[in-house]
Amino acid sequence: MPDIGVLLLLVAGAIIAGAVYAIYRGIDVRLALLTAAFALAGLTGDVAPIVREFLGTFSNEKFVIPICTAMGFAYVLRHTECDQHLVRLLTRPLRSARLFLIPGVVLVGFLVNIPVISQTSTAVCLGAVVVPLMRAARLSDVTIGASILLGASIGGELLNPGAPELNSVGQRLGIPSTQIVPAVVPLVFPHLALATAIFWYLCLRAERVRSAGEAAPGLASASGSPVSAFRVNLLRAMVPILPLVLLFLAGPPLDVIKVPERWVVAKPVEALAQLAGAPALIFDKKDPVYETRLIGLAMLFGVVAAALSHLAKVRGVPRAFFEGAGYAFAEVISLIVTASCFGKAIEIIGLAGLIGEAIQQVPGLLLPVAGFVPLGFAALSGSGMAATQSLYTFFVNPAEQLGANPKEVGAVVSISAAAGRTMSPVAAVALMSAKLTGTSSFQLARRVGVPLLVSIAVMILLRMVRVI
Repeated sequence: MPDIGVLLLLVAGAIIAGAVYAIYRGIDVRLALLTAAFALAGLTGDVAPIVREFLGTFSNEKFVIPICTAMGFAYVLRHTECDQHLVRLLTRPLRSARLFLIPGVVLVGFLVNIPVISQTSTAVCLGAVVVPLMRAARLSDVTIGASILLGASIGGELLNPGAPELNSVGQRLGIPSTQIVPAVVPLVFPHLALATAIFWYLCLRAERVRSAGEAAPGLASASGSPVSAFRVNLLRAMVPILPLVLLFLAGPPLDVIKVPERWVVAKPVEALAQLAGAPALIFDKKDPVYETRLIGLAMLFGVVAAALSHLAKVRGVPRAFFEGAGYAFAEVISLIVTASCFGKAIEIIGLAGLIGEAIQQVPGLLLPVAGFVPLGFAALSGSGMAATQSLYTFFVNPAEQLGANPKEVGAVVSISAAAGRTMSPVAAVALMSAKLTGTSSFQLARRVGVPLLVSIAVMILLRMVRVI
């Protein structure tokens, strides 16, 4: 680690504070992070590492392929209306269980966000169905919007190997993102349950106050539902989960499906072994890009299935796919690139090493810092991806030195960053949820803030005492 003088440390701290303030004032997070990265690197007199990081991440297929194909798939689902069939299938029980509308919508949003990794797209899918349904139950627009926001953004995408946060963690650890999901599962479900329970209580209390003095404060009649007639096609409803099923069946520990390497890489291990005249066993089991491209292949399989499920929409499928891929590059990959540059600058200036030393001195700080620092950064920037990509690498070495599992630390960082994004009034999903319900994103952020903070704190505590 470079030796950091006091003056250099103060200047670096001022640059970082300036970037934080710029984001707070509404400056594009990419501009703020990239400017700060070059300024920090300039303190060392060498900005070449930042340029290399920019170019390397910009062209890194371990990010580009899974994220762009997953977002392309999400756009195809919207084009073929498969996402609507899934949402309406999941929300059908809620029409006869109005008391559970609020937690039900959160849960449906969480489930839909697993295959549809875009939080904004998930919110749009939900809005078309649940807004009229919840308004029929005389729930306030703030409650409706906050329910959509919490469900669409709390972290369902972290159960999808194509999620950008998981790809960031896997990239840093040199493992496929499918191996990160098992570390997420025992944390995200208690987090979901507790946050939803607190949120439900707060919403019911707010609704009681709002409806005081009204003759019928609670539920409208179940008859005459404003949701238009829509016949759910089970085949189309199942299309969104096909890539997930394929990935889990093709990966460890199941390994039920064997996808030949020649489908995704130019030179399979067997071919290399034959050229070298040696047993295939002496080579790596799979090409390093195999797992990355397998995610892309699974998403393409889903695209084909979606097209076949709605033949009348086939002509528009390619356009929808590439529009989604382009959106992913512009809105997600760009954040990964700039956040990587910022993280690299923090590393070369030596601040990452200082964080590691502080955690080694007080090991109990590892998980709280890994949780609440990304949460705060995501709440400020509106991006869970930028928070994960920028900050996770700071905790890898301290975790390994303390004997902690870096995958579990990565799960804490990713879930906390998702929570920070959810409570951010500048996050795209918050703005969309507010637009769908005619509310303010600040109103929605205030409603979900306390449940998320409490559930993240409890999740970290339970992880520290090894309960989960």
